[in-house]
Amino acid sequence: MANASKHDSAFFVDAGRRMYSRARDLFPLNRSITGPAVRQTLNYLKEFLPELQIRSVPSGSRAFDWEVPDEWMVREAWVADESGRKIVDFSENNLHLVGYSVPVDQWMTREELDEHLHSLPDQPDAIPYLTSYYSRTWGFCLSENRRREMGRGKYRVVIRSEHKRGELNYGELVLPGRTDREVLLSTNICHPSMGNNELSGPIVTSALAEWLRSAPRRYTYRIVFVPETIGSIVYLSRHLDHLKAHVDAGFNVVCIGDDRCYSFLPSRSGQTIADRVARHVLHHTDPDYKSYTWLDRGSDERQYCAPGVDLPVASILRSKFECYPEYHTSLDNLGLISPEGLQGGYTALRRALEVLERNTRPKVTVLCEPQLGKRGLYPSMNKKGIPGSARTMRNFLSYCDGTLDLVDIAEKIGEPAWELISLVDVLRDNGLIKTEDTP
Repeated sequence: MANASKHDSAFFVDAGRRMYSRARDLFPLNRSITGPAVRQTLNYLKEFLPELQIRSVPSGSRAFDWEVPDEWMVREAWVADESGRKIVDFSENNLHLVGYSVPVDQWMTREELDEHLHSLPDQPDAIPYLTSYYSRTWGFCLSENRRREMGRGKYRVVIRSEHKRGELNYGELVLPGRTDREVLLSTNICHPSMGNNELSGPIVTSALAEWLRSAPRRYTYRIVFVPETIGSIVYLSRHLDHLKAHVDAGFNVVCIGDDRCYSFLPSRSGQTIADRVARHVLHHTDPDYKSYTWLDRGSDERQYCAPGVDLPVASILRSKFECYPEYHTSLDNLGLISPEGLQGGYTALRRALEVLERNTRPKVTVLCEPQLGKRGLYPSMNKKGIPGSARTMRNFLSYCDGTLDLVDIAEKIGEPAWELISLVDVLRDNGLIKTEDTP
């Protein structure tokens, strides 16, 4: 993985623009935890990830303490005043309709309608995003400004939606490596028309999958695109024993597309190799990254790190869910994410995977300090001061006692681990260290 091909380098440089273009394509779809827009999204991803398998689980299937819900589809939904003017229209913005709303067709007073309207007084231009997956009700979301414009007459409410026995769909891509040890990448495909949360997740994950497809791999990569909560629970209910036996590290990929900051959310233990690598990568990517605790969880890390599951899954994010003002509103749009933000998220996660791939426990093969000069690894003239590369090499070797891995040593000498990968190769090729692969 350290030696990128010309094709790989071109993709890396162009990744931000490619990802943003894909985000534009998928943004309008009314994704939910089930339904046709989820299948549309998965079929779109399959166009450039042909090995992606689209799985289906029938409505009513049990998954631990949960049950797969019915499918939900919407043909139209709107609120009109007595003159026929539509005040709220699902066709203008799919956040206008509360997710999983039941069918309605009736006239009602403003007072009656108000019980089913949702707005944000402190964000008067924003449409909130609300769902009611497991309780049959209905509602509309609108900006506070639009709500204040509504008069006190009667309104016709129309929701032509359908709930039916169908299936929950998720995508699964397994890329075999040299070993059966696995890295899990999981992302969500269940929110409509929001950029950072959650469209950035599947976009960045699919770009990582494209890169991994053509890269030499020590690990086997298990990459899943699931509806949040119910999707990961369903997946775990069918694969838990295998995952517990094989997964060495994993990342839940969400909120990875804006360019305001980087963030870290640990696994429940906080001490897995995924946690260590994520902290290391973020420190060298942005020393001012925001670090959260397990108590700040809120996405599928809740399931992957649940007691009894305990997978080593952490999260590298940009602006974390629930921690930026546009979260779960119409303001989390394509203007909030950017090619640069997506590129930054992709780069941080890619570096983490590169470090995982090449993590090793090096042990020096000679006693005392090795003679670097005779191997062409040290300047022949002993001038004042030690060149940076030579100092880095000597510092690195001083910790190669067979007890520390690459991440440990990189932390001790203050260097990015991904920049030490080529040094490991040089020292091993010169017989100065032997290495043992380690998670």
